[in-house]
Amino acid sequence: MQFDQLKRRDFITLLGGGAVVPTMLWPLPGRAQHHVRKRRVGVLLAYAEGDREAQRRIVAFQQSLHGLGWTDGDNIHVDYRFAAGDPNHTRTYAAEIARLAPDVIVAESTPVLSVMQTETHSIPIVFVLIADPVGQRLVQSLARPGGNMTGFAGTEPTMGGKLLELLKEIAPSVKRVAVLFNPKTAPYVTKYLSVINAVSASLAVEAIAMPIKDATDIEHAIESFGLEPNGGLLFPGDITTIVHSDLIVALGAKHRLPAIYTYSFWVARGGLMSYGIDPVDMYRRAASYVDRILRGEKPADLPVQFPTKFELAINLKTAKAIGLKVPPTLLTRADEVIE
Repeated sequence: MQFDQLKRRDFITLLGGGAVVPTMLWPLPGRAQHHVRKRRVGVLLAYAEGDREAQRRIVAFQQSLHGLGWTDGDNIHVDYRFAAGDPNHTRTYAAEIARLAPDVIVAESTPVLSVMQTETHSIPIVFVLIADPVGQRLVQSLARPGGNMTGFAGTEPTMGGKLLELLKEIAPSVKRVAVLFNPKTAPYVTKYLSVINAVSASLAVEAIAMPIKDATDIEHAIESFGLEPNGGLLFPGDITTIVHSDLIVALGAKHRLPAIYTYSFWVARGGLMSYGIDPVDMYRRAASYVDRILRGEKPADLPVQFPTKFELAINLKTAKAIGLKVPPTLLTRADEVIE
């Protein structure tokens, strides 16, 4: 008994005196935790850092990761970069993220993904909001992407016809519709146009493709188009028009042009109507693929997924300002109505 008490006393004294205790004496859970490597994720968004929409997507992504057991600053570190729709920023930040050698990269939009693809062929990439990934030759197939990329596709070209039908429903007097897009940042819009042209004949609407590349082009296109009556505007998903959303909404109001967009945040910013996917939901889902890759799965084996949630949003204040009375049948179908 006395011998046991002496040994215990001596051991406590050694601890108090700062003696080095062999690692094997510490509990196993503590040892395992000590050796866990913090994982790293790089995220390159197409938006500016201060953009409200960018922040909404980041919050959704972080919350979803947390629900899967990953906490930024604890067992994972996430590096965010913001291209702000600028090709130079996109190239700079894509190279910067690649140099950080993260375990996974999340890339948003076709321009961002195209540049990121040139920076690495080995780091796994989860893409978000990419239209027609097979047609753009970004993946080999939807079921088996191959390579180092997989992710979540944006809307399909058939959406172009749906947007035109909704625009005609809210503004029956429309006979001419301008489709504004940048061919460099949205090369997939050519497929949208073929669907829009096919639908336009049945709606007695002339669809006019208006390629643009910057704010000056956008202003000139809308100003000239607005000189003639019975016009409307249609905006497929394109980062070039998105970063100039405030200008576009203001010009549409100035010329009293009904306009339809693909994301509901346009409507929150004063746009008339939108129909399309929920980008925030896509970021929540993207976190699930990041989780699976961090746990050992390969992007080549994860199928490309498509949107499951679509939203119709209408701004009644804007409708009233440009002299439109929204049909009750359209209002009852809307997911969001801004009054």
